[in-house]
Amino acid sequence: MAEANGHEAASPGVGSRAGAALRRALEREFTTAVDAVAVGEWQVELLRPRNSDDLISEADFVRDERLPYWADLWPSARTLAPYLLERGVPADVPHPRLLELGCGLGLVTIAAMRAGWDVTATDYYADALRFTRANAWTAMRREPATHLLDWRALPAEIGSYERIVAADVLYEHAYAPLISSLLARALAPGGRSEAVIADPGRIAAPAFLEGLAADGLRVAATETRPFVEGTIRQQITLYTIRRAGS
Repeated sequence: MAEANGHEAASPGVGSRAGAALRRALEREFTTAVDAVAVGEWQVELLRPRNSDDLISEADFVRDERLPYWADLWPSARTLAPYLLERGVPADVPHPRLLELGCGLGLVTIAAMRAGWDVTATDYYADALRFTRANAWTAMRREPATHLLDWRALPAEIGSYERIVAADVLYEHAYAPLISSLLARALAPGGRSEAVIADPGRIAAPAFLEGLAADGLRVAATETRPFVEGTIRQQITLYTIRRAGS
């Protein structure tokens, strides 16, 4: 079964102490680095493990082929974050609840928080949730709700969200039907609810798109943005997904 670790916001003083303590704990446990990441004209400071290869666990890989992809900042997250900030929360969304799948270091979650969304950040790694909380505290002086989530064993109650977002999550064939099914379960009813999936052309993207109809979903819009940094050249496609008929 998937485990769930909810995190509720505390009073400002308590939250500040807890956020600072969490960051210090991560800096003790990991060899870390800090990156200044531009999200539009806004600079976000992200604490991260200095070398994600140091986090590879042979036992984790043997058990379920788990690799610490969360510890790197991927171009799709760098693209999705400003996209969310540009759009903010539409005025006709009464309950601005947003779910992020695979939050990693927290950049997309932070951008969504700044845009005005009430964010629940999820990941398969508990350490990813800790870094996301610490980075959100640094940027926003508050933390998102967080849940440890295994797409293969979803909890009976996953909640209902007006937005669901994910960056670069279609890198395994098995994830295509899992993510589609999750979207169908967790998207709130109504024509304004939608998911935005940022993808650089991963192997499972075609199967994901082809399988949406079976879950009562459709691609409502696509937008492709170039990502260029040093030797990295990627085309990131942002797929907006809604329920069929909406």
